[in-house]
Amino acid sequence: MYRPPIRSTAALTTSLVLLAGLVACSSAPSSSSAASGDSGQVTLTVGDRPSSSDPANRASFDKKVADFQKANPDIKLNPVETVWDATTFQAQAAGGQLPDVLNVPFTEPQGLIARKQVADLTKVLKDDGLLDELNPNVLKIAQDRSGNVYAVPTAAYSIGLIYNRDLFKKAGLDPDKPPATWDELRADAKAIAQKTGQAGYAQMTTNNTGGWMFTTQSYAFGGSIENEDGSKATFDDAPSKAALQLLHDMKWTDKSMGQAVLYDMDGISKAFAAGKVGMYMAAPDQYRTLVQTNGLKSSAFGIGSLPQQGGDHGTLSGGSVQIVSPDATDAEKTAAVKWIKFAYLNKYVNQDAAVTSAKNNVAAKLPVGVPGLPVVAADQWSTYQSWIKPYVNVPQENFAPYTKVAADQKIIPEPPVKAQEVYAALDQVVQSVLGNAKADIPALLTKAAGTVNAKLGR
Repeated sequence: MYRPPIRSTAALTTSLVLLAGLVACSSAPSSSSAASGDSGQVTLTVGDRPSSSDPANRASFDKKVADFQKANPDIKLNPVETVWDATTFQAQAAGGQLPDVLNVPFTEPQGLIARKQVADLTKVLKDDGLLDELNPNVLKIAQDRSGNVYAVPTAAYSIGLIYNRDLFKKAGLDPDKPPATWDELRADAKAIAQKTGQAGYAQMTTNNTGGWMFTTQSYAFGGSIENEDGSKATFDDAPSKAALQLLHDMKWTDKSMGQAVLYDMDGISKAFAAGKVGMYMAAPDQYRTLVQTNGLKSSAFGIGSLPQQGGDHGTLSGGSVQIVSPDATDAEKTAAVKWIKFAYLNKYVNQDAAVTSAKNNVAAKLPVGVPGLPVVAADQWSTYQSWIKPYVNVPQENFAPYTKVAADQKIIPEPPVKAQEVYAALDQVVQSVLGNAKADIPALLTKAAGTVNAKLGR
């Protein structure tokens, strides 16, 4: 899932903050043409090294590199600061300036597979045993139609409904029973607004977050944003219109959304932590931002599954995958999978690594036990949870309404083509609906679809 830096201050995991929030500072050509010498040593260029302006995370990354090389003396790593950037990726790929291993968001694998810009890792993953340890539901993001695997998911999330348990109590609502449908959400938002004077519900609208959250909402109404191959916009339909009409009615009829409408992730997080918002859509990792950064009482944090409307349609998912250069040799692909497993997945499959990570987080006063969408299979995830249970320092019962449903709730990926440009176009639609009581919803969607189709047709 990609959440661009302008719209996210929360970590999916510590590693995702590290990887997704950086700005590309340098790049290096792939090492695949000069990987193996007579000694049999493989050399890999690995991306996503934190810059020198982030010394703590850089030191942690460098230690991981050193530890890996000590455990695998036949593999030499050349870490570089190159990170995925939508505006430069294709030029870097064409110029051979990408590292052998790189983190990219969930929006990218299908396009990379179609353009043959990533290596097929299926055999290497099978040989390693990692394939059986990964969550098959999440792995679909990285597979082609034949089931071949071209990337390794290392962090994932699914959107739920964050709510303020204290405001729920003040409004006479049960804090252990967040709304399961959008009709229930509307009723709860109205109660919060009337009984507490605060916005019962708020929705992000700026910096591409408006389109991102509207996509999530449209999914929950049974809609879609693009057709399967990403060649045409599909949001000019009944579910999307119904989703926007509900927002319009909450804002202008119920007056349950407050006065502020221009929110991005940072702004809505601060407003929620200050007790000015009762509910908004986001992933569980917002706990860290709300509680540790913005000062919300941990007891006030609550999260439920994403409310549905007219059926159990599903929720938007996102995250990060690791890709390998399409020019990589078999030896390099094997080395790359070893590095990916060691650097990003080790704590899920190795008890010592899990315990060490949990202890370090507790020592650093970071949350342990925040639920998410597991990148490993259900049995392995359960084992991992048992390993870290003694170190959990977040109120698990406050996440229960989310975890009871999230594991089985259908997950739907972000739009497959030009997701950020789609989101930018939809920002304006949501802003118009919440900023103008007389907004023409069908006309707004038709216009946005035309804008998006022009971009998809390039």
